[in-house]
Amino acid sequence: MVDQLGFSLCLVTDRSQVTGALEEAVETCLGAGLKAVQLREKDLAVRDLLSMARALRESTRRHGAKLLVNDRADVALAVGADGVQRAGTSLPVSAIRAISPPGFLIGASVHSVAEARAAEPDGADFLLFGPIYDTPSKRQYGLPQGLSALERVASAVRLPIFAVGGVTPARVAEVVRAGASGVAVIAAILGAERPADAVKGFLEALGRA
Repeated sequence: MVDQLGFSLCLVTDRSQVTGALEEAVETCLGAGLKAVQLREKDLAVRDLLSMARALRESTRRHGAKLLVNDRADVALAVGADGVQRAGTSLPVSAIRAISPPGFLIGASVHSVAEARAAEPDGADFLLFGPIYDTPSKRQYGLPQGLSALERVASAVRLPIFAVGGVTPARVAEVVRAGASGVAVIAAILGAERPADAVKGFLEALGRA
């Protein structure tokens, strides 16, 4: 299934982690082999989000990579993105599917077996599950779920699951063993001194796992 998606590593954006322009950081990551970007800038006004999405759509297309937009299906469709990452407050998967073109990817962020089981028949293409480990960006959502929770979710559904929350290249092997098909990453890439090298580290670890 991950082969069908075309990626096993997804960079989730957070411009507060970057010293310069987010678009430049993403460009260097794409140059290092990154194949999927999720635009997740929740505090941006929709016009600014649209402008950033257009810029990232150009760069991802140039590198043959996928662009997903967090929550905002309207922005994703407006810029011709490859998909949307559905949050708990977003439109239902079935409603997004009704207004999107064929092949449009819909990821669902889930935090329990029940949510994962609901997302599968609703038509999600893949799941994001976490936080697996402690990470500052996810502390507001509660304690880390851990590997055993990831195992339970992975065994409950057939969809590809991306582990998110505190994942590093050194932890890739254990999340894959627990059932993850890939990883979604913020700080370990954007917070790195050289984000492109961090991308390479993740891709190597995923290739070995």
